[in-house]
Amino acid sequence: MSPSLTIRASAFASLFDCAYMFEAIHILGMKNVVGRRAILGTAIHAGTAAFDSARLAGSTISADDAAGVMMDKLANPDSDFDPNKDSLSKREAEIIGITLTAKYCNEWAHKFNYVAVEMTTKPLLVDCGGGTTICLTGSLDRARIYKDGDSVGITDIKTGSRAVIEDKKTGLHKANIAGHGAQVGTYSLLYEHTTGQEVTADAEILGMSTSSSARIAAGTIKNAKQIITGTEDQPGLLEFAADMFRSGKFYPNSKSLLCNEKYCPRFNKCTFRER
Repeated sequence: MSPSLTIRASAFASLFDCAYMFEAIHILGMKNVVGRRAILGTAIHAGTAAFDSARLAGSTISADDAAGVMMDKLANPDSDFDPNKDSLSKREAEIIGITLTAKYCNEWAHKFNYVAVEMTTKPLLVDCGGGTTICLTGSLDRARIYKDGDSVGITDIKTGSRAVIEDKKTGLHKANIAGHGAQVGTYSLLYEHTTGQEVTADAEILGMSTSSSARIAAGTIKNAKQIITGTEDQPGLLEFAADMFRSGKFYPNSKSLLCNEKYCPRFNKCTFRER
């Protein structure tokens, strides 16, 4: 069965934030220039992935080496960016990036027994009905597979100024898990499809704040796969996604936190936001 559309696994979850923006970027191919903070996030992921990949291969690199990878990616981003899209200076980005990379390597990486880092998965075909089939493909970007006893789970690293929040009940800092269940659930399905091994451990979100605090904190999602697959009584997001792909109707969400010209190439012409 030939797919009607091929969607990157790392992009799939954004369908459930604002489908109208998802359509613009991932189906229509509209381009959007990001700011320096987004480039910083990508650079941090490159540095931490280099560190974890080396550990996994038995050829450990130092935190300084990982920071060097981060700096190289920050100086030579893969995509165009506009430094005027946010207030983060080049020097601030370098300091935050070095701090977070070193902190992760020295204080956090050893807490997880990783068995895979940003692994490439087998394409997964999803029959949406009506002759429409989508193919989820690509790698588990920014994610690791960790082992806990006989179980495996997803560790997903998230960066951003709101990646770490304060728990109002305890006053302690924690990773902001809101909105990440769909991504981790999708990664769980793809890992199972690729390896044949069921993901049964809780998903771990590791938040890395790209604000001046440069904090790192963890959070747990217990029902990530269920969010995607649903239950006997409740459809999952995958079923809702199938409806959208089959009908070709991608609904707008003007309350999305990404409803901003920094993130959406449709923003200036979007008729669904307030003016």
